[in-house]
Amino acid sequence: MDPLAARLQRYRDLVDDWQAFLDACRRPLPLVVWANPLRGAHARRVAGAAGAHRGAPAEALHCVLARRGLQVRPLGWLHGAYRVRGLERPGHTLEHFLGLMHVQEEVSLIPPAVLGARPGERVLDLCAAPGGKTARLAAAMGNRGTLVANDVRPQRLRALRANCERLGALNVVVTALDGTRFPLAAGPFDRILLDAPCSCEGNVRQSAGGGGRAPAAALVGRSGLQATLLGRAWKLLRPGGTLVYATCTFAPEENEIVLDGVLGEDAEIAPLPLAGLRWAPGVCAWQGRSLRPDCRNVARFWPHLNDTGGFTVALVRKRRDGHAGPT
Repeated sequence: MDPLAARLQRYRDLVDDWQAFLDACRRPLPLVVWANPLRGAHARRVAGAAGAHRGAPAEALHCVLARRGLQVRPLGWLHGAYRVRGLERPGHTLEHFLGLMHVQEEVSLIPPAVLGARPGERVLDLCAAPGGKTARLAAAMGNRGTLVANDVRPQRLRALRANCERLGALNVVVTALDGTRFPLAAGPFDRILLDAPCSCEGNVRQSAGGGGRAPAAALVGRSGLQATLLGRAWKLLRPGGTLVYATCTFAPEENEIVLDGVLGEDAEIAPLPLAGLRWAPGVCAWQGRSLRPDCRNVARFWPHLNDTGGFTVALVRKRRDGHAGPT
């Protein structure tokens, strides 16, 4: 058995097409960029100077990139985002420098999309760096309301602030706090995004197949941190609010088992309101342990299903009355 297959073997029974999964893990990721609606005026000026279409930011960016001879294909599930072939060093382009576009892995665009943040709300991004998801939330909010972007790692705050400034995310308050002790007095929040630190198994394609399963001890250690973060986030969420829990890993120990261990009767894991992508259902039993039935609504994005990285996403709603409903 080759090293990659050996490292990921524990997930074989969860994957519908094992060989397709391994083949996808060995391929490099497609380049994905999204047009920034917060820089609409700049986008129109740049497009006009290039002799391209001067419409909405998404159409303007598409025209500018296509006129350079690049292959630009819209993502079917997210307006304004594109897969681009032939663009080298995208971070050195004028469009990136001006904040007209941002490079982001496709599956990492899913959590802010399903969170459904709206203008005027109070939103918390608990583990926010380097800020791509934060910027997507600010765009969804139209820079109206309060968006708290927190990260405990000081070395990553520079990237978080730089991305928010470049992309024009003006309603963002950056904090550098331990998420497990985030002040309860700061809440409640209408919506919370918890993209939890994890073993990053789903990033296997970023290292051309060199990633893989973390040691069991590391999974257990991270799951403890993840559970503590989720418990704190749940206390900060208002009744009737929405939380998205996400990781870029495959391990049930870091996903469904964390949700099962922390969430109570006042929580409902809901189906993802998302069209245009394929995903596998969540795990309701693992290694002899039965999990809460609504774990089936957890979405597992295996790399071969959409030619992306690996990601796991759970949309969780907090009941207003605290009582369990149908699952």
